[in-house]
Amino acid sequence: MANGTARRTVVVIGGGYGGSAVAKALDEETDVVLIDPKDAFVHAAGSLRALVRPDWAENIFFPYDTLLKRGTFRRERAVAVDPGGVTLASGERIAADYLVLASGSDYPFPAKTDTDLSGDALARIREAHAELAAAGRVLIAGAGPVGLELSGEIKAVWPGKHVIVTDPADELMPGFLPEFREELLRQLDGIGVELRLGTALAGEPPAEPGRLKPFTVTTTGGDAIEADLWFRCYGVRSNGGYLADGRVAARDAQGRVPVTERLNVVGHDHIYALGDLTGLAEAKMAGYAMKHAEVVAGNVLAQVRGEVPTGTYRPSPPSALLPLGPGGGVGQVPTPDGPAVLPAAQVSAYKGKDLFTGRFAELFGITRDEGTA
Repeated sequence: MANGTARRTVVVIGGGYGGSAVAKALDEETDVVLIDPKDAFVHAAGSLRALVRPDWAENIFFPYDTLLKRGTFRRERAVAVDPGGVTLASGERIAADYLVLASGSDYPFPAKTDTDLSGDALARIREAHAELAAAGRVLIAGAGPVGLELSGEIKAVWPGKHVIVTDPADELMPGFLPEFREELLRQLDGIGVELRLGTALAGEPPAEPGRLKPFTVTTTGGDAIEADLWFRCYGVRSNGGYLADGRVAARDAQGRVPVTERLNVVGHDHIYALGDLTGLAEAKMAGYAMKHAEVVAGNVLAQVRGEVPTGTYRPSPPSALLPLGPGGGVGQVPTPDGPAVLPAAQVSAYKGKDLFTGRFAELFGITRDEGTA
């Protein structure tokens, strides 16, 4: 470790929600190196809106070169870590006093982009939009928050499209309040989304997701579903391949890393993990990753200043802001008196209207005229 008054080097692997926030918070007092293979932060919570509104899609991309004033951004891929640093795909090793593992997870397009270049990602979004616009019947496999939000975005732009959402589970959003689920069902029915719960597809449709190619697929119950295009809204994968040698952490079956209440990787007081990579017993959501970032940044700064880190994190109870288009949706948030359900107007005011793009424009120091979402 560095000693005396020398500035400490903090390497952050992953420039997603938590990684970008922690790098920004550490920028003044440490030498931050942020590593990510993408050329821009992608605001994934806006990606479904971008699919149906390609004129708005540029609002979900924020170039990393405006994030840090003192620190360094490296468009590279980490391939290994050890207690003293990071090895990049190029073979270069960057020594670090502190490491923050914030590499997040992958999820099928369109919820997350599947390319490292923002220009290519925008082209992919616009291509998929054109295919979707021409489809009369759309199948969404997966009735979690992503699949439901996508169904609402499609219906907001094309009310006449037939949207079918399937899921092997028997109920929507298990673990949430009955009033939340009832309101969700009421709104989905109101916009004409066909829900088929307790229904698994016998196999994936023959067409590639997001491509216009009419097909018929059979469910495990023997029913046939016809559609022109489909999207896969399930299948999250943790991004932790650089941990495969086990030198820093042993990952669980989901590829996640065990952390302490201070969000240290177990066994290392100078290595932290946050966001989707952590083995915390809570939903993997952007808002939680940013809360993790606050704790991690505070603890690293305390250590850099020679103080004892005291910040702790307690996994959050079930909560969600689930828009169904710009003006619809339902929310559930914790309150001192227990969980409370939020109506569509509040969900729209908090999230649905601009999907928090303004918050990230501020984080990245960007001024934009975003128009109406």
